[in-house]
Amino acid sequence: MSRGGASDAERVHRAFLARVIEPGDELAGRWLRQLGAEETTRRLSEGRGPLPGASEKRWAGLRSRAARADPEEDLARARAAGVRFLVPGDIEWPGQLDDLGDARPVGLWVRGTANARMWALRSVAVVGARACTEYGAHMAAELGAGLAERGWVVVSGGAYGVDGAAHRGVLGVGGATVAVLACGVDRPYPRGHAQLINRIAEQGLVVGELPPGEHPTQSRFILRNRVIAALTRGTVVVEAAHRSGALVTARAAGRLGRFTMGVPGPATSALSAGVHELLRGDAVLVSDAAEVVELVGDMGELAPARRGPVLPRDLLEPGARQVLAALPGRGAADVDAVAREAGTTVDDAVGRLYELRALGYVERHGDSWKLTRQAMISVSSDRRPS
Repeated sequence: MSRGGASDAERVHRAFLARVIEPGDELAGRWLRQLGAEETTRRLSEGRGPLPGASEKRWAGLRSRAARADPEEDLARARAAGVRFLVPGDIEWPGQLDDLGDARPVGLWVRGTANARMWALRSVAVVGARACTEYGAHMAAELGAGLAERGWVVVSGGAYGVDGAAHRGVLGVGGATVAVLACGVDRPYPRGHAQLINRIAEQGLVVGELPPGEHPTQSRFILRNRVIAALTRGTVVVEAAHRSGALVTARAAGRLGRFTMGVPGPATSALSAGVHELLRGDAVLVSDAAEVVELVGDMGELAPARRGPVLPRDLLEPGARQVLAALPGRGAADVDAVAREAGTTVDDAVGRLYELRALGYVERHGDSWKLTRQAMISVSSDRRPS
């Protein structure tokens, strides 16, 4: 179900809690931190007196949910849908989420074959208005495509408007993108984006806190935004009115010490009023992907330089080693050629290449990929006959 790390018992306990506790519940998060998942599950299941801080009414509501929770069924349903459940302690768990403290997700349900932790290392959120203008959609798509071409993973919420345009911009250039949903990842929402979200799951990742089958609510949309902010190195807002969920994401990013950026629009546009408010504060004005990368790329260890340390190739997963070996020792190759040489699918090759990019082995040039200088020596020596 996972890629190693946490015990099976811990995973089952957290699957139970994911069904019982709403996302972002800091009181429940404190119980988890102080008591652990096993004890918190036991107390909710046995139904003795309320845990500290919970009123009788709230405890009764949690107990009612607990009585109906079936974590084994949720995990089996997830497996059947090609979904894995990541929890803190897993090798693949994105460590950035720990910055949320007691509001950290209980776990993360993930569709897609890419490594969530590796992709989060070089990621940027692009968010904005659902009812965006043509200008907003154009800017979001351009930012998505430009960031992907520079080797960055683009994270958004899969919604109509700016989110969808950013995702499509990335997919259009064969890049890496992540959709963070406010519902079960086995049931794409909005329904009008079902094809887009399924495509993201094939080429990228679809993630969420809610167990299979869960539906979105207004509060879940708002709380989902903290996950987008925490996963990424910075958040870019493209068109947002004064009351906008995108501003919630940007402000959460600011509280977490991430970069906040805004794309300006006409001074007369109500859809840009929220962005302009951000820009009057601590947000930085950006107009293209190069300016975004110039900002988030200076984050030191949070965005490793290409010439940084390279992990030994023996630590790579077999699939990643196969894709790395498929790249030529000199020059570049497009994704189709890499996939053909590695004996895998194009979507799998894209995911592996972005993992290798985060580790410093490869770099992207237009539509092609090539080995970095550090990787050439290692790959060349491995290819010499003994």
